[in-house]
Amino acid sequence: MSIEIIHRKFSEFVRNSVSIKIIAIGLLVCVLMIPMSMIDSLIQERQMRRDSVINEISDKWGQEQTIAGPVLTIPYKKHFKDNHGNTSFSFSYMHFLPKKLHISGSVRPEIRYRSIYEVVLYDVGLNFEGTFEYPRFEELGVPAEDIQWSAATLSMGISDMRGIKDSISAIVAEKTISFQPGIDSKDVLDSGVSAKIELPDDKVDFSFKLAVNLNGSHAINFVPIGGTTTVSLVSRWSNPSFSGAFLPNEREITKQGFKASWKILHLNRNYPQQWIGNQQRINSSSFGVKLFIPADVYQKSMRTVKYGFMFIVLTFSAFFFSEISNKKRIHPVQYLMVGFAIIIFYSLLISISEHISYGISYLISSLAIIFLITGYSNGILKSKKLSSFIFVILSTLYGYLYIVLQLEDYALLIGSIGLFLILSAIMYVTRKIDWYDVKFDKLDND
Repeated sequence: MSIEIIHRKFSEFVRNSVSIKIIAIGLLVCVLMIPMSMIDSLIQERQMRRDSVINEISDKWGQEQTIAGPVLTIPYKKHFKDNHGNTSFSFSYMHFLPKKLHISGSVRPEIRYRSIYEVVLYDVGLNFEGTFEYPRFEELGVPAEDIQWSAATLSMGISDMRGIKDSISAIVAEKTISFQPGIDSKDVLDSGVSAKIELPDDKVDFSFKLAVNLNGSHAINFVPIGGTTTVSLVSRWSNPSFSGAFLPNEREITKQGFKASWKILHLNRNYPQQWIGNQQRINSSSFGVKLFIPADVYQKSMRTVKYGFMFIVLTFSAFFFSEISNKKRIHPVQYLMVGFAIIIFYSLLISISEHISYGISYLISSLAIIFLITGYSNGILKSKKLSSFIFVILSTLYGYLYIVLQLEDYALLIGSIGLFLILSAIMYVTRKIDWYDVKFDKLDND
């Protein structure tokens, strides 16, 4: 047998073998995963660009704010013996938290735009009221003669000092004090303002009042440092996302805004009302509210891309069964063109959704690709019946994906049911095909 005959028979086998065709389609699917991964990288790149713009604007206005305080701090002398046996001392700090703390405020949101991106900023006016118990330093084992009463300070923790709008003053034990930037001890608070105070001579509980006006962005958080901490917030923002260690006890959300209130006891957190030094960390108990923008197009697009492999496989399957059932040959290059069209859908979706709503963007992008592939299939299959079949398959797939994206909490359930139904349909349609008898040489070569 000559080499030409062997080559011809091998070529006919490759050309007519269904198994070889299936392997070729599988290889094409793997190849198309490369541009699909590039789409994934594109989404991440656009998201990073968006985050960079948000951070740039927030840096100039005020970042996410976390408010902690007020905290009463009193230094004392801590005696020790040095290497030569001489008695010396250093200063350490006692920290006392308020017995009661009530915070009320109004969050006034504002949307700022930079290029195609939007950033949620806010300014907030907060009022603090509460009482301190007179410091029980004896419970901490500190001798009275070592306490530096004249150096006692009241501190407020503010995470981003650039957001402070007005000077801060307070009325403590019926005396007015003014806060200055900086905190003497970083045992409890990392940044904020503080003021010297004089404790009452009669050694009784004393009250305090102060107001703070801040700029911030994205979210505002509080640390429940009171023996009983209550927080009441109102805002005209209609999409709050309550976050942190505690959810509000009461909340009301309408199209006009939200109201929320929290009540936290000292028993609900993992630190006491008084301690020495840096023994405790309080920020882990913070709670608050995020000014949530529901239309995060990049997060939705990222979820959409996860279904890319399924879309390519199911679309290729529809074309392959058209070949088997209707005796129409389709070249691998034509499969490749269809695959590229599916991938272009994601690029269209991302670019359009940056300018208009996600739902409309999805509709425009999906219709564009559905009609593109349907028209192409009509050209290569030369059958309105088959092209209509492709149209129905694609319309069902894109409609199904949109429903899955909307039902985020039930995405796994709907997705699993959908895949089960699709597999059942394929098994039903192909149940009578004798795969051992299928050869492409029996198909038309139009």
